[in-house]
Amino acid sequence: MNIEAQNQLAAALAASREARQSAIALLMSEGETIELSDWVTIKEYAKRFNLESTNVVSNWIKRGIIPAENVREIPELNNIKLIKAVPYMEPA
Repeated sequence: MNIEAQNQLAAALAASREARQSAIALLMSEGETIELSDWVTIKEYAKRFNLESTNVVSNWIKRGIIPAENVREIPELNNIKLIKAVPYMEPA
């Protein structure tokens, strides 16, 4: 890996750490403390549980298959939705 690539990687990692710290500070200032490792984005949820697409997850949220208390929307982070990382089964 060349020096420019190493510098870009280091900058990306630093930005990621800063964003995570900002999110933690925001949640704590809102009076919420959640374990961020228990929550994932829609994209990561679909990947982690081998779902066909992110549309499946979005539909589950809309239909209530994923309970509202297991979905967090963070307005300060462009309304990103975080989902509690537990498996949900569609009712038969």
